[in-house]
Amino acid sequence: MVDEPRRGRLTVYLGAAPGVGKTYAMLGEARRRVDRGTDVVVGYVETHGRRHTEDQVAGLEVVPRKVVHHRGSDFTEMDTEAIIARNPAVVLVDEMAHTNVPGSAHEKRVQDIEQIRAAGISVITTVNIQHLESLNDEVERITGVRQRETVPDVAVRTADSIQLVDMPPEALRRRMAHGNIYRADNIDASLTSYFRVGNLTALRELALLWLADRVDDALDDYRKAHRIQESWPAKERIVVAVTGGAESETLLRRGARLAQRAAGADLLAVHVIATDGLRTSADTRIARSQELVASLDGTFHSVVGEDVSAAVVDFASGANATMIIVGVSRHGRLRRLFTGSTGDRIASLAGSIDVHLVTHDQVSRAARGRSAFSPLSRARQLVGWLLAVTLPLLLTLVLDRIDDTDQLAVAELLLLAATVVVALVGGLLPALMAAVVSFMTLNYNYAPPVGRLTVAQTKDVVALTVYVAVAVGVASVVDRASRRAAEATRARTEAATMSALSRSVLTGQDTAEAIVTRVRETFGQESVSLLRRGPAGWGVVAASGPDHACAPDQGDNRVRVDDDHVICLRGETLRATDQRVLEAFALQTSLVLEYRRLRERDDRAAALESAEATSTALLRAVSHDLRTPLAIMRTAVDGLVSGDLGAGDRQTLVGAVDDATDQLERLIDNLLDLSRVQSGLLHPVLRARSLDEVLPLALSGHPPGAVVLDVAETVPLVSTDAGLLERVVANLVGNAVRVSRGTPVRVLAHVLPDTVEVMVVDRGPGVPPALRERMFEPFQRLDDGSPGGLGLGLAVARGLTEAVGGTLSAEDTPGGGLTMVLSVPRALEEGA
Repeated sequence: MVDEPRRGRLTVYLGAAPGVGKTYAMLGEARRRVDRGTDVVVGYVETHGRRHTEDQVAGLEVVPRKVVHHRGSDFTEMDTEAIIARNPAVVLVDEMAHTNVPGSAHEKRVQDIEQIRAAGISVITTVNIQHLESLNDEVERITGVRQRETVPDVAVRTADSIQLVDMPPEALRRRMAHGNIYRADNIDASLTSYFRVGNLTALRELALLWLADRVDDALDDYRKAHRIQESWPAKERIVVAVTGGAESETLLRRGARLAQRAAGADLLAVHVIATDGLRTSADTRIARSQELVASLDGTFHSVVGEDVSAAVVDFASGANATMIIVGVSRHGRLRRLFTGSTGDRIASLAGSIDVHLVTHDQVSRAARGRSAFSPLSRARQLVGWLLAVTLPLLLTLVLDRIDDTDQLAVAELLLLAATVVVALVGGLLPALMAAVVSFMTLNYNYAPPVGRLTVAQTKDVVALTVYVAVAVGVASVVDRASRRAAEATRARTEAATMSALSRSVLTGQDTAEAIVTRVRETFGQESVSLLRRGPAGWGVVAASGPDHACAPDQGDNRVRVDDDHVICLRGETLRATDQRVLEAFALQTSLVLEYRRLRERDDRAAALESAEATSTALLRAVSHDLRTPLAIMRTAVDGLVSGDLGAGDRQTLVGAVDDATDQLERLIDNLLDLSRVQSGLLHPVLRARSLDEVLPLALSGHPPGAVVLDVAETVPLVSTDAGLLERVVANLVGNAVRVSRGTPVRVLAHVLPDTVEVMVVDRGPGVPPALRERMFEPFQRLDDGSPGGLGLGLAVARGLTEAVGGTLSAEDTPGGGLTMVLSVPRALEEGA
C-alpha cells in the first residue's frame, strides 16, 4: 500500500487595502522561518520597486521565473514545475488572485498554488480583500472600480491560517503621500480616487467582517468536530425568552442592561411559537417586543417548538449564548407544584449556560386563558345545536330501513361522522351534545337489550365507551382546528391591514384624508371623520363617505387620537379584535399630526432664522465690501473731473474705475445668484454633456501652468447644465489658485458607477474639518483676508451644484491642502 503525499499547508496574508504591507509581512515571516532552519524559497514576489520590500527579499533563495511568449512579447511568470522540482519546505507566492499570461499551464495563480500544495509543499501567499469573488460587487459600489482579477472565497476560507494585515486609513494615505506605495506621478490621482478615506474605511470594515465570519465558522467547526455541545463564552451573548406577556418588556430591558455591561455583547430575543405555527399570545405585545429589541440594538428570533423550555435552550446553544434570561412564572402555586415552571425546566436543561430569573409585576397574577366560548357566529352555533339533536335521529331512521342483524358497528361509524359534521358546523359544545345524543341512540336502539338504556354484553359497553371517547376527542380536535383557522385568518387580515397602513405612510400617503379613507375601507363603515376640538366645538379635519359624523357622540364607533382629536365612525359596531387595529390607526394618525406640527414649526423657525442671518450678514457686507469699490470709483471720478491730470494719471484712474466696476459686478452677480438659489427660481436645463466641453472653458483665464487638467478621454458623459457646471468649476478653481501660492492646481475626474467626481486639488493651507461645512454657508470668509469678497463663492457653488443634481464637499489633500469634490450624475446610456 502506497501512502499519498502529505498536502502542504496554506497561510494567507489578507490585506485590507493595497499598500498595507502584506508582502512585507509575508517576507518577515519567511525570514523568521529561515532563522529557525526551515527551507524557504521565494517562488514569486512583486516588490513594485519599494526599497523596504526589496531589502526583505535580499538574502532569500529566489526560484527563477519562466518566460512565456504571447503575441510577440515575452512575459515572466512563476515557474511552478521548478518549485516542485526544488521541493522546499515552504514557498512564498505573492498575489494569489493573479491571472497568468495565456499559454501558461494554469489560467490562475491560485491553481498553481493548489498544484504546489498537492506536492506536499507549504505555501505562504497574499491577497487583498477587494479580490475576493463574493465581495466584487460591493467593492465596485464603494470604489467605482471593477476588479478583473478575483479569487474564489473558498480558496481563502479553507486556508490553514489567515493573517489580517491592516492599517488606519489616515496612516495609509500618509504612507502613499510619502511615496512608499506608488510612483510620484500616480500619488495625487490615487489619493483622490481609490485611496480616499471613505473607500479605505469601507474596505477595512469589509475585511474585518469577512474575517470575523471566518473565525465564527472555525469555532463552530471545532465544536462540531470535537462534539462539544455546551457553549463556549468566546463572546457574551444574552438570550431573552419572550413569552408575549406583559413582563416581556421588563425582561428585554434587563437583558439590555446586562449586555451593556459587557462591551460588544449581543442581545438576542427568542419567542417560541406552537408547533402549529400560530401564536397564542397577543400579537400586539409581540410587535412591541420586536420594536423594543430593535431599539436596544438586539435581534428578534421566532422558533417553532412543542416544548418551550427545550426550544429556548436549543436556540441558546445554537447561538453559543452565555446567558438565558427568563421571567418568574406567572402561574399559581398549585399549577407550579404539579407542572413546574418554564424557568425551572430551562435551568435544568441549560447545562453550562447561565440562567437569570427575573421577577416582575405579573408574578402571582393568573395568566389570562383563552375564551371558552366558540369563535363561530351565532347562526353557525344555532345550526350546530339543531344538527346535534336532529342528525343522530335522522340517521337512526335511515338505519331502521336496513335489514341487518348487527347494525351497531355501522351505526357507530355513521353517528361518529355526524359528530364530526356537527363539530365542523357548530363547534365543540354542539359536538359534545351530538356525542351524548348518539351514545343514547346507540344504546337504546342497537345495543341489546334493544329498547332499553341498559347494556347486556360487555363488548357493547366497551364499544359504546370507546365511541364516546373517540367522538369527544374528534370534536375537540376539529373545534381546536377551527379556532386556529379563525385566529390565523384574523391575524392574516390584521397583518395585511397593518402592512397596507405602513406602506401608505412610507409611500408618502401620510395625510389625514388617506388615513380616514383607509379606515372606512378596512372596517366597512358608512363614513369616517377625523374631528378636532376647537373654541366653537368639534370641527371636521378630514372625512370619508357621505353624511359623516360632526360630533363624537354622533358616531357608532369612536377612538381617541389625542386630547384634541377623535376618529368617529358611523356604521356597524366593531368587534373587540377590530378595536385593536383601530387603535393602531389612531396612533398612526397622532404621529402624522404631531409630525406635521413639528415640521411646520421647524420650517417656520428655519425660514426666520435663515432670513435673519442672511439679512444681518448682507447688511454687514453691504456696509463694508460693497462700499469699497464704490469708494474707489468715486475717488477716481473726482480725480477725472478735476481736469488738471496728465495722460498717465488719467489712464490709471480709468483703469481703477474699470477694476472697481468689475469687482462690484461680481459681487452683485453673486448676490443675485444666491437669491435665485434660495428662492427656487433657478431652473437648470439638464442634458448629456462631455467634461471636455465644460472644463477647458472653466479653466480659461488663469496663467499658463497655474492649473493642470488631468481628465481621461474615456470619462463618460454627465447629465448637467453646462453653463452652471462651468461656473461652479471656475469658482472652485479660482479659489484654489488664489490659496495655492504658485503651486499648480490639479483638476482630476474619477468615474463611479452612477456619478463622475470632478476633483480640484490644491496645496494651500487647507481648512480644518470642523469648519468645512461652515465655509459653504453664505457670508463666511473664515480666515480669507483677500479683499473684494462677500464670502458667497462657495455658497453659490454648492447651490448651483445641488440645482443640477450634484453634490459638493471638501476633503483633505494628503501632504497639505484641500480637495473640493464635485459629484455629477452620469448621463443615462441610450436604451437604458
